[in-house]
This record gives sequence, structure tokens and C-alpha cells, in this order.
Amino acid sequence: MQWVRRLDSPRARASPVTHRAHVTVIGRDKSGVIARICSFLFECGGNIEELDQHVTHGLFTMHLEVSWPRTGHTRDDMRAGLRRIGEELGMDVEFRVVDGEPEGPTRIGLLVTREAHAPRAVLEACREGSLDAEVVVMLGNKRVLADLAAEYGVPFEHVPDADKPAHEARMLEALAAADVDLVVLARYMRILSPNFVWRWPHRILNIHPSLLPSFPGAVPYRQALERGVRVAGVTAHLVTVDLDQGPIVAQSSFPVDPHDALSAVVAQGRRHEERVLVEGVRQWCAGLDVGWGRAVPRAGPGGV
Repeated sequence: MQWVRRLDSPRARASPVTHRAHVTVIGRDKSGVIARICSFLFECGGNIEELDQHVTHGLFTMHLEVSWPRTGHTRDDMRAGLRRIGEELGMDVEFRVVDGEPEGPTRIGLLVTREAHAPRAVLEACREGSLDAEVVVMLGNKRVLADLAAEYGVPFEHVPDADKPAHEARMLEALAAADVDLVVLARYMRILSPNFVWRWPHRILNIHPSLLPSFPGAVPYRQALERGVRVAGVTAHLVTVDLDQGPIVAQSSFPVDPHDALSAVVAQGRRHEERVLVEGVRQWCAGLDVGWGRAVPRAGPGGV
């Protein structure tokens, strides 16, 4: 299903006459889910503005953008009704209201592993005010960057990853508890499952060290050097269930001399990773139009 969606910050102002919410439904595939959810929304006077649904390896996922009159059902009524349907269907249903007065900067959750340059760039940009955002939690599958988080006064939690389902479940809990708007993978070296990704549709941003779609996957700088490229680069992209295939948000390139050592290419790439990741966050906060495999900044052309 192809579709175009205006991706607004969850803290943007909505219409004064309607409520607006994102609804995410996820669970084992079964019949009747779409009908039950859509019928309930119709009965509440709701209007479904966007609907996207997929089945991946037996996992059903659906995301809806919904509006309904402020004179109608309350947000609590809507949330309770959808929760009840989710329990009856054995599905997880998340109802997230995204209207009202602006509530402040975009709330970022950083996922990290060992490398400090990318998360530090985001933390510093938030501190100096070049991003309208704040990092509210940092989650690491290693303990290495706990001191970095402390340096910026950000709560850090080590979430061991030996048991991947438990690892992701705990991260989901922590991100929800911190009321995160945007998840940023700042050189987080794990592949997220569809179960995780589909709970954050177009709200996970990754920095990948290549000019995608070239050299996806592991050790991209080494791949580029071994292929003899003369230009390498980095990409900030939205995360989908297809590895390194999500819509591109920002990119930057640099020349590669065929005699360069891998360490020199990596060092140059890291400097670009810092800038491109911050630019990707900036564009997300400003608003994107996402669809047909692309993410187009609503604020006009950007550059790094």
C-alpha cells in the first residue's frame, strides 16, 4: 500500500475544532482486526486520515492517523475503547494524542552502543540550542557511554541484549515512560525487530556510514574501500523493517583517495556522521512529508 503522510512533530498545534491521534495496532495476524478498529472509530465520529497496514512473518501491524470532533468523545473514552478492543483481539493497541498547544521541544531517546561521537553531537546540539529538541533518556546495550550521559545530565540505562525480545521490551517501556517523540539510533549496533520498528512508524532515525542505497549492512566503510570508490559518505534515514532501506532524510559525501587507509576513511566519515545525524534530527523536528519511499523536508531544501 503506497501512501503519503505529513509527518508532524507530536507537539505541533492541531485544528481548534478536532482532536488528532496516532493509533498503532500490532500482534499476531488474524481476521477482523481492521474492521473492528475502523468500526469503533466510525461510531465515535472519527475520520481516518491515513491508514497503513502490513503483515510481516505473521506479525500484523497497522498505523492510523485519526481526527474526531472536540465536541464528541473524550480522549479517555477513545483510549479506553481501543484498549478494550485490543484486549478482546489479543493485540497491542497504542493511542497517542498529538494535538493541543505546543508542549515544548521534541523529546529524543538515544539508543547507543560504544561509539560516542554521534550521540555527543546530538547532545551538544540540544545543549547549545541549534536543535529544538532535548534528549530525555539514553539507552545502551553496553555500559560504555554511561559517563557521556552523565556529562550532559541525561538518564542512562544499560539494557543487556543477550535476550533480544527482553532487550527490546525493556527499551520500549523506558521510551514510553520518558514520553519520547523521536528515537535516534546514534551508532546503536543492533538490528531492531519488526515488532519494535512498527511501534514507532517514521519515528526512528538512524545514521548509516555510507551513501545509501550503496553499501547497506555491516562494515560499510570497508565495503566502500574494497570496491575502490572515489566518493564515500553517510546517510541519516528513517528506519523501516527493511534493513537500511528507509526514506533518506539527509546525506553528506567526501572524497576517498585509493591509497587511503581504512582508519583514515573511518575518521573522515565520523566527522560527517556527527553533522548529518544532527541535520536529520533538525529536519524531522521541522516536519517531513513521507511517502513513496521518500522523506521530503517541509521547511525547504536543507544541506550539510
